[in-house]
Amino acid sequence: MFTGIIEEIGTITSIQRKPNALEITIRAKTILEDVKRGDSIAVNGVCLTVSTFTKETFVVDVIPETFKSTTLALLSSKSHVNLERAMSANGRFGGHFVNGHVDGIGIIRSIKKDSNSITKKIELDSSLMKYMMLKGSVAIDGTSLTIFHVDKTSISISLIPTTQSDSLIGHKGIGDKVNIECDMLAKYTERIQLSKSNMSKEWLQEHGY
Repeated sequence: MFTGIIEEIGTITSIQRKPNALEITIRAKTILEDVKRGDSIAVNGVCLTVSTFTKETFVVDVIPETFKSTTLALLSSKSHVNLERAMSANGRFGGHFVNGHVDGIGIIRSIKKDSNSITKKIELDSSLMKYMMLKGSVAIDGTSLTIFHVDKTSISISLIPTTQSDSLIGHKGIGDKVNIECDMLAKYTERIQLSKSNMSKEWLQEHGY
């Protein structure tokens, strides 16, 4: 489980490409402070497992399903990536609940600067738009963001100066692809509705709503 608050931007030092799979070595600093083999690290919003590590780098494997459904296949040596360790139980929860399970890929369609903020419009597949809500949450390349506008095919997010400098979304341009993770509460709600199409007030009360 993650919060969507990026801890640092790492740099890929090497990628070994296999048929529909990758082995990625990433240079980092903060992430390595307490790293252990088997730890979960969100890399551009994708939950990956540390297989080996040194004092300066760690290695993760990307399996075929992740290769096909995320933007990780577009990375190359010297690419920068957002990094976040799995959340601890003794810290503040600054973002929203993020699984590190990418639901799809978005494309940045427009960028507008307004005073100290930057607004980016991101086109999404119709299968993702049903989870988007004004002032709701979305994770973009692992960064927890608030949705400020929703239309039929896209969402808009506004970046504060800190997010602009501390995560990759602030540096991405028109046409760039980004990993999208929808708010898990929206997905759970949909699942409940599908399984209980005849929900009543009594059923909602019985199940704690």
